[in-house]
Amino acid sequence: MTGATIIEKLLTRASDKDTVEPGDIVVAPVDVAVLLDTQFFGPSWEGLRRVHDPERLAIVLDHAVPAPGVREAAAGTRARKFAQRFGVRRFLDIGRHGIVHQVIAERGWAVPGQVLACSDSHTCAAGAFNVAARGLGAAEMMQIVSTGSTWYQVPPTIRYDLEGRLAADVTGKDVFLHIAGAYGDALNHALEIGGPGLADLSISDRHTIAAQGAELGADFTVFPADERCLKYLAERTTAEPSPVSEDAAARYAVRRTVDLDVVEPMLARPGAVIDNTVPVRGVGQVRLDQCFIGSCANGKIADLEIAARILAGRTVAAGTRLIITPASQATYLEASRRGYLSTFVEAGAVVTNPTCGACFGYHLGVVGPGEVCLTASTRNFRGRMGSPDAEIYMASPATAAASAIAGRIIDPRELA
Repeated sequence: MTGATIIEKLLTRASDKDTVEPGDIVVAPVDVAVLLDTQFFGPSWEGLRRVHDPERLAIVLDHAVPAPGVREAAAGTRARKFAQRFGVRRFLDIGRHGIVHQVIAERGWAVPGQVLACSDSHTCAAGAFNVAARGLGAAEMMQIVSTGSTWYQVPPTIRYDLEGRLAADVTGKDVFLHIAGAYGDALNHALEIGGPGLADLSISDRHTIAAQGAELGADFTVFPADERCLKYLAERTTAEPSPVSEDAAARYAVRRTVDLDVVEPMLARPGAVIDNTVPVRGVGQVRLDQCFIGSCANGKIADLEIAARILAGRTVAAGTRLIITPASQATYLEASRRGYLSTFVEAGAVVTNPTCGACFGYHLGVVGPGEVCLTASTRNFRGRMGSPDAEIYMASPATAAASAIAGRIIDPRELA
């Protein structure tokens, strides 16, 4: 196949077609399907009669754990019974769990060349590993679990060529916010990220950018499987990768260049990220009631390392709350080993167990009416983290940690 993008090659291979073009409908087997605790909030899965292949299925309890109420507790019971009934070995109950996209990454469940499905909208995070990954609805997930396959419409691709190298305290979150503000949405497109600057971009930053593609309306976000990617996965799985790369003559809807050298700490103003971002240094005086560091986008060990470095020997401002949620039990444990947790607590932060909790306004950090929150999570639309009368700004963990110390939004470089 010539002239193809990464997502076109992934979907071509999966569908056993000779070639595909944007707009084509393909039916593809799904290599990995992941169910969440939210799937089991109701009894619908109890009536399922068959699972196509339990070895291709995983269940992760992550959104509301430990159970904050009776409904969530009942969901956990249903999930455990389902896993036992159908012999699902990859079942991560409370204590072994993590936010699903972090677990997928750290356990090597997403392998180059595969198709991965999950009901969460940030499933595109697995695209950091050269995988066709997209969040799907509950009915589609039930179809996949029962039949092993699903369908996709092949999207046109927007290509971003990265050049240069990020400065200190500038991260993948800032790259995403730069793209969202400079170029707007990618509705019904795939995002393909590559270029010479990719070599210096960490797996953590790639994973953040891939996860946040959902906020631009992208169907998929995909990266090539370079040496750094393959080395990361070789340390976590024995599965054989089948990476694909774009053709030199690949056809893109749009092709753009991002100079990483000039990207600076960025901020999304309340309500949206698309066409709504500015450099942190230009936001003015914004007092903060709460700062949050966590989620699938920014609760990784690299994010906690940045926060710990900034918070060490400093104190969260009076009147400002700082809540930190590691993205998985493994991340939590590693943060403990490195001494980050004590640094956070000594600074006046609250460290929660791994969960999606505060990110989607469910528990462990819900904001109240009239409050102002700066979040290093995935979304900032009105009502996302609690009250629809709260204002939610979005930035990187570095900006969130520095701003918690100041009690107002500041550029993290002000503390250097």
